[in-house]
Amino acid sequence: MSTEIVVVPHTHWDREWYEPFQRFRLRLVALLDEVLDTMEREPAYHFTLDGQLACVDDYLEVRPENRDRVAALVRSGRLAVGPWQILLDEFLCSGENIIRNLELGMARADRLGGAMPVGYLPDMFGHTAQMPQILRKAGLTHACVYRGVPSAVTTDVFAWVAPDGTAVRTQYLPAGGYGNGAYLFSEGEGLAERAAGFVRTMREWHGPEGPLLAMYGTDHSAPVRGLPDMVATISARMDTLSGYIGTSDGEVDGLPQVHGELRSHARANILPGVISIRPNLKQAMSRAERMVERYAEPLATLWGSEWPGRFLDMAWWRLVDASGHDSVTGCGVDETAQQVAARIAEAEHLGQAVRDLVTSRLARSVPSDGVLIVNPTPAARRGVVIVDMPGNDPLLDPSGAVVPVQPLEYAPTLLLDEEMDPATALTFVHGTELYGRHVAGLAVEDGTLTFTVAREPSVAFDVNDLRGALDGVTRVRIVAQPRRTVAAMVQAPPLGHTSLRPGPREQVHAEEDGVERLPGMHDPSCWLSSDSAPLPVRGDEQVLDNGLLRVTIAPDGTLTLVGQDGTTVTGAARVVDGGDVGDTYNYAPPATDETVSEPVAVEAELICTGPLTAMVDVRRTYLWPASGEDPYDTPEVPAGTRATRMEEITVTTRVELRAGEPFVRLRVDFDNRCADHRVRLHVPLPQPATCSHAEGQFAVVTRGLTAEGGCGETPLPTFPASSWVAAGGVAALLEHVTEYELADGELALTLLRSTGYLSRNRNALRPEPAGPQLPTPAAQSRGPRTVSLALMPYQGSWREVVPQAEAFRHDLLVVPGLGEPYLPLPAPEAGLEVSGDGVVMTSLRERDGWQELRVVALTLDATEAIVTGRFAEARHADLRGRPGDPLPVTDGTLRLPLGAWEIATVQLRC
Repeated sequence: MSTEIVVVPHTHWDREWYEPFQRFRLRLVALLDEVLDTMEREPAYHFTLDGQLACVDDYLEVRPENRDRVAALVRSGRLAVGPWQILLDEFLCSGENIIRNLELGMARADRLGGAMPVGYLPDMFGHTAQMPQILRKAGLTHACVYRGVPSAVTTDVFAWVAPDGTAVRTQYLPAGGYGNGAYLFSEGEGLAERAAGFVRTMREWHGPEGPLLAMYGTDHSAPVRGLPDMVATISARMDTLSGYIGTSDGEVDGLPQVHGELRSHARANILPGVISIRPNLKQAMSRAERMVERYAEPLATLWGSEWPGRFLDMAWWRLVDASGHDSVTGCGVDETAQQVAARIAEAEHLGQAVRDLVTSRLARSVPSDGVLIVNPTPAARRGVVIVDMPGNDPLLDPSGAVVPVQPLEYAPTLLLDEEMDPATALTFVHGTELYGRHVAGLAVEDGTLTFTVAREPSVAFDVNDLRGALDGVTRVRIVAQPRRTVAAMVQAPPLGHTSLRPGPREQVHAEEDGVERLPGMHDPSCWLSSDSAPLPVRGDEQVLDNGLLRVTIAPDGTLTLVGQDGTTVTGAARVVDGGDVGDTYNYAPPATDETVSEPVAVEAELICTGPLTAMVDVRRTYLWPASGEDPYDTPEVPAGTRATRMEEITVTTRVELRAGEPFVRLRVDFDNRCADHRVRLHVPLPQPATCSHAEGQFAVVTRGLTAEGGCGETPLPTFPASSWVAAGGVAALLEHVTEYELADGELALTLLRSTGYLSRNRNALRPEPAGPQLPTPAAQSRGPRTVSLALMPYQGSWREVVPQAEAFRHDLLVVPGLGEPYLPLPAPEAGLEVSGDGVVMTSLRERDGWQELRVVALTLDATEAIVTGRFAEARHADLRGRPGDPLPVTDGTLRLPLGAWEIATVQLRC
C-alpha cells in the first residue's frame, strides 16, 4: 500500500461542558504532559491541538515551566496550535467577537512559533455565511468543517463562498467527522483490514488519487504510545492537519461551490436548540458585546485620554472565552453555565467602567444641574432620552433653544419627618452626604431641624458646627430639592455629544392636562420644521399614534400595526406556550402536546399619553401546564403528554411608541413557574412570504421555510437572528440573538425554552444522544423573564430595517453633569461620521496610534462608505490590524468604495 493515508493525531478539547472548566482542566494538564513527553520521546510523532490556543493557555497557567517545550514543538512543525483562541459558536456571538477571537489566537500562536494556517472549525453547530471572507482577510486560505455541510457536497474538498464572493478551499470531514480515523489503531490485530476499509470509504469522497485524511482522535483523547510504528505498518504518514492540508495551495478553481452559511442537517446534527436554551446567557452576551464594541471602545478612541487597553483586553478575553461552542450555547451542566454567565458579566462591567471613565471626563464640562448626551452611532441622531432633572424649569440645549419634554415622574421630596433626638440625626451625615444625596442647606425653626439635600454638593458643611445650635430640637425633617424624570427629544451629532440643562421658568407657555406645553407644543404642526422634526405621539388605552405608525390594542391583548405606507399587521404579539420535552440541544414536543394561546383575562393600563412617548401595559393572564410531561414519563422514553396541573401566569407587555420611530417597542415580562415548555411571541405576516431575511455576523441571510435533513435529526426550520429578522412586510428588532421560525403565515420568536436535561438518551427529534444524560434544573429558567424587542411594518426591502435596528439597539447615553453649576453648556461636538447606502460600523478602536474603523456593506450592490472626522491620513488594514495601502483623504473625508457584503478595515490618523 502506498502512502494513501495521512494520520493526524489530535484531541478535540471541550474546555467546559458536562463538567465545569476547572475539572476539565485537570484532565487537560495530564493530557498535555503526556503529549509533550510522547513527542519528545518519539521524534516522528505529530499532534494537532484542536485549533484553539485556549488549550495551551490553560495548560501553561498550571505548567509555566513548560512553555519552551511547547514552543520548540510548535516551531518544529510537529505540534499544530491555533489559529483560534477558542472554538466558538459562530451564531451566538457578534461578527466582531469572531474576528477578535481569531486575532487573539493568531497573535498568541505567533509567540510560540506560528499558528496553524487552517480555519479549523471541527464541532461548531453550523457555520456563518461570512466565515470565508473573515478567514481570507486574516490571511488564511483554508477551512476545515464537519457539521452543517449540505447534501449537495459529495467530495471531501469544496470551495466555500461568502456573500461577497470570497472563497476558501474547505476540507470536509465526512464519514465520522473529526474522529473518522479514531478506530484505525484501536486493536493490534486487523489493522491492515481496517486501513483497507478506511481507504475504500474515503475514496468515495476523495476520488481515486491523492492522500486521504485520517483524523485519529476524539473528544478529550490522549496520544497513543508507539503510534508512529503502527502508522508505518500500514505505510501511512503521520502529520498535523496543516501538514496534510498544506499540500494544496488554496486554489479553489474547479472545486464544487457552496455559498453562504452551512446549516444543513444532511450530514450531521447541528443541534439548533442551543440558540434558545438558557436565554439569560444570550441576552447577557449581546448586551456585553454591545457595551464593549459600540460604547467603550469607540468612546475611548474619540473622547478618552490615555487608551485603556488593558481593561479592554480583559473584556475581550472574557467575551471570547464565553463564546465557546459548549459555553454561551448553554448545553453544559448548570455549573458551566454559571461560570459562563460570570465571565460575560465581568466583560460588561469592564466595558461599563471604560465607558464611564470617558463620559465622566466629558461630563466635567457640563454644569451639575445639566446632563451630557452621548450618541454611540456614527450618524446624526434625533431621539428620545429619559432625563432626571431638578426643579420644574424647561430644558435648554447649548444654543439656548427649548427642548421638547414630557414629564414622566416626580421624585418624592419629603424623605424623613420624625420625632428624633437631633444627635441621632447627625450620625446620618457623612461629610456632606445624607441619604445618598448632599446637604444643600439646613434650618432650625420651632423645634424642627430641616435638612435640604441635593444630588450634587453645593455648600461647605461641617456637622460639628450644628452641635451647639440644637437645643430644643425634637423633630428632624429631610427634604430633597424637587426633581423630576422627563422624556426629552434631543439632537446629537455622530459619535459625539451634546448637553441639556434647565432654563428660566418664564419660557413655559402653559400647562395642560399634566403635560408641559413649551412654546409651540400646543400646536402639533409647530413640531414640523425644516429639518423634519417628528410629529408628537398621542395615546390612550386602545390606540397609540405618532404619524409614522398606528398601534391599536385589541380586547385579547394583541396589536394591530398600521405603517405610514398602509402596511398592516393584525394580531401581533400573541403569546403561545407549548410543551418541550427535549433537552438543551434539541426542542421536542410531547407526543400529545397542548398549546395555550388564549388568555383567561386581559387588562390594559395607560402609563403615559405623549407627546414624546406613549405607553400602555397590557396584562394577559394564562393557565399554563406546570410541566411538560406527566409524572410517569422518564427521560429514558419519549414523553407523552403535558401535566394537568396548571400555573396561573401573567404576561405583561409594555407597548411603547416614541415620537419619530416607525416601530413599536415591546417589553415582555412574566414569572416562569413552569417546566419543560417553550414560549413564543407570534406576529402574523402582512403578506405571504416564502423566505425570511435575518441579520447575522456581517451579513443578511435569506432562508426558506424548510431546512434540509438527512442524518436523523429532525430538520426544524428554526433559525438564529442577531439584531433583526424580517419577512412578509414586518420586521422584529432584537436585543439579543433570538430563535425564530416562519410557520403558518406567522413569524414566531422564541421568548423562552426550558428543559431539565443536558441531553436525553431518547429525544423524539434526535435519535442520537448529543451528550450525557445529566439533569440541568437551572436550564428550566425559572423566575422572572424579561425580553425587549420592537416590531416594524415595512413595504419595500429589508434594507429599510437596517438603520432602525441600529438605533433600537444603541440607546443614546445620558450622563449627569459633573462641572461647576455656573458653567455654560459646552457646544455639541461630532466624533466620526460614517454614512453610505447599507454601510454599518462594527468597530472603532485605537491601535498603535491609529484609529481603526471596521465597516460592512449590508447591500446587494457595490456601495461607498463616506467617513468624516478629524483625520488627515488613512490606510487599509487586514483583520489582524496589519497595515495596507494608503487611502486618499480630502478635508477630513475618506470615500471608500465597497463591494456588496464587503467587510473593510481602515486606519485613520490626524
